[in-house]
Amino acid sequence: MSVRRLHNEDWGFETNCFVCEPRNDRGLRLAFFHDDERRVVTTEFTLSSAFSGAPNFVHGGVVLAVLDEAQAWATIALAHRWAVTSETTTRFLRPVMVGRTYTVEARISDETQVTIRTSAVVLDPNGKVKAESEAGFAVVGEALAREAVGDFGGHEDYLAP
Repeated sequence: MSVRRLHNEDWGFETNCFVCEPRNDRGLRLAFFHDDERRVVTTEFTLSSAFSGAPNFVHGGVVLAVLDEAQAWATIALAHRWAVTSETTTRFLRPVMVGRTYTVEARISDETQVTIRTSAVVLDPNGKVKAESEAGFAVVGEALAREAVGDFGGHEDYLAP
């Protein structure tokens, strides 16, 4: 089994991502990992009340941001494409609580040359699903990708024509 950490620098650009950038003092600073044997992108998180909606619940928008980021990393690590979210559907089944640890798993469910379908779940330590998401991603063409991030550090093969 090979699990490796996903870093923005590995792709040749810097970012200030709210969810995954470790240098963003105001962000979540979550580390994402690619498990190539299971074909899944994962992260673990425990959030403080700084990210709450109701006093003891993590804000739903923050949970959605974590799910979206995991699915975005799946398009890169699993589908080997740069893509942006075009639509998403999320169901919040049970509250995600402040101060508790959760795991997120994201997968590719379908892909074509121009779209990628993903799914992701937030799991508690007992494996209960707290939230689940399905999303469509539009594969980004080379011109738009370069406008967004500049150089791709040798990963031009991830760009759509």
